[in-house]
Amino acid sequence: MNMLIRNKQIAIVGAGPAGLTLARLLQLKGANVKVYERDLNKDARVQGSPLDMHEGSGLAALRSAGLLNQFYANVHIGADKKIIVDERGKIHFSDHDCETTEMPYRPEIDRGTLRKVLLESLKPETLVWDSQFISMEKQDDGWLLHFRNGTRAYADLVVACDGANSRIRPYVTDIKALYSGITMVELNVNNAKDNIPVIYKLLNGGKVMAFGHGKCVLGGQKGTGNMGFYLSLKVDEDRARGNNADYADNAHLLAWFKHKYAGWADIWDEIIKNAAIPIIPRPIYYMPLNQTWGAQANVTLLGDAAHVMPPFAGEGANMAMLDALELSECITSDKFGTLQEAIVAYETAMCERAAVATWQSLENGERMHSAGALAKMLGTFDGK
Repeated sequence: MNMLIRNKQIAIVGAGPAGLTLARLLQLKGANVKVYERDLNKDARVQGSPLDMHEGSGLAALRSAGLLNQFYANVHIGADKKIIVDERGKIHFSDHDCETTEMPYRPEIDRGTLRKVLLESLKPETLVWDSQFISMEKQDDGWLLHFRNGTRAYADLVVACDGANSRIRPYVTDIKALYSGITMVELNVNNAKDNIPVIYKLLNGGKVMAFGHGKCVLGGQKGTGNMGFYLSLKVDEDRARGNNADYADNAHLLAWFKHKYAGWADIWDEIIKNAAIPIIPRPIYYMPLNQTWGAQANVTLLGDAAHVMPPFAGEGANMAMLDALELSECITSDKFGTLQEAIVAYETAMCERAAVATWQSLENGERMHSAGALAKMLGTFDGK
């Protein structure tokens, strides 16, 4: 094992794809790792939309983790197929007729399934569940972490994988996220084949991107037979969470949808009528493209905690898993004399490539919510 992390205890806070990937990669190098997760157990939370893994980032991390076979065994075949429709549900583009025997270019996997693959790759007792991070204080050359359940833990190195609302990020930088101007309302429909038969048939096992009047409906099939959707629209930041909608009442939300999505066909109504509670508003934030800070020797950030970005380029989870790969390589490399030097190298490269991905996501978001979104998106996908 490299001297930089020999005999050091590493605390990873957050058991999302990036945190678990990092734990796996570091354990392969012989590191002492604990992952602290706020969930009570692996089944405590409804997982979001499927993830498509990209070559050079998500797939590269899984390859280095020795988990490509397990990943491909759980890929949701056909989930990458897409249709682009207008607000009336008329199909303007479909790649469902493109027959291929090859694995999709960007294979998709359910978040819960990916989490299971990663969890099963870790050593027993790596995960410490029911450990919601509250605070930490310096102790010796490391940190003493405090959790809501009253427990404490010492770590020589803390890695924040605790998402967009990271409680560890303020220990590294005071740079705040900016509101993108877009809010997405997340809806999940159980047993989609029976509950939303019209939309289920329209999607045909894949995903839909619907554009009209500067608004979107985005969604797709989950491997469980359920479907997940996002109503995506521009909303002022001070109204982003309230948005004059009752997210615990399907009928009230349908009335809100009819108002906000005026001119959209009735076929979309069945999604809202049959959405499972909770229905979740998600204001979309991003970190400044020029963010930088002074690296420390005993704490660093990755994933959304470091560079939350809009989802409109599909790069968030992929960038986070690439963070895990590059951080693991830096802190186990013989190129650096100190752990701080290794973290400087990781954070410098991470911020640079995250800025590019964030810019792409912002550009796509503007395009998808513009008056001519349908034509613009058709120009992006047509012929591919």
